[in-house]
Amino acid sequence: MSEITSRFSSRPTSGSESEETMPAMSFLQHLEELRKRLFYSIIAIGVGMGACWGYHERIFGIMQRPIMDALHKNGLSDKLVYLNPTEPFNLYLKIALVAGVFVASPVVLYQVWMFISPGLYRNEKQYVFPFMFSTIALFIGGGFFGYKLVYPFALDFLIGFGKQFQPMITIGEYTNLFLTVILGLGLIFEMPILIFFLALMGVVSAGWMWRNIRYAVLAIFVIAGVITPTSDILNMCILAAPMLGLYVISIAIAWFVHPNQRKAREARRAG
Repeated sequence: MSEITSRFSSRPTSGSESEETMPAMSFLQHLEELRKRLFYSIIAIGVGMGACWGYHERIFGIMQRPIMDALHKNGLSDKLVYLNPTEPFNLYLKIALVAGVFVASPVVLYQVWMFISPGLYRNEKQYVFPFMFSTIALFIGGGFFGYKLVYPFALDFLIGFGKQFQPMITIGEYTNLFLTVILGLGLIFEMPILIFFLALMGVVSAGWMWRNIRYAVLAIFVIAGVITPTSDILNMCILAAPMLGLYVISIAIAWFVHPNQRKAREARRAG
């Protein structure tokens, strides 16, 4: 963590930024700050999990709606099964935990921001609210995209392909597949946030991202192929299309926040 702070401290400066004194923290102080932020985050997640436990059946009802629709559409029994007496209880615990993390995400993201903010300049700390809003909005957008488009399409294809057989889908297997697709897409949609911080630290630049766009396209299609529940090209392209759009948006973000670009814009305004 001290390496990250030193990276921030060594970034190009201009104007009032050069006059700012970056706060110095020892390694033990970083560990203490990390422990405090983790403690607050765990408390928030625990409270969120407790609040969501009372709605675990309703939450799972929303989660299983895509598979119920796919089974009903193909004339099959729309009933999931379980193989272990403890499986339903463990399932509801997992659902409450995941939902609790989502409910507590504003608090968790604020703790993340408070942990990294000592390495930021004063004018960069104004990004706290856009950071929290964008992170939550992008994650919800990715999950909604998967829930409404990618996941139903994939389930309909898979169930229809094997409808000559009698499916016996367990609640645990279905939940794991659901969380893999939905949470995976939610995390992938966080690409602009990741690029924002990497560009802010000067690790990547818009020029570097543009020069390596062919490798990015290849990586995007590989990730889309891994996440998609089916092996068809159409579903993979449906997944890859918004990821390519996010990459282009990330290039614009990197150009806007990279220290060298900001320095050049300030020099043009001063001239």
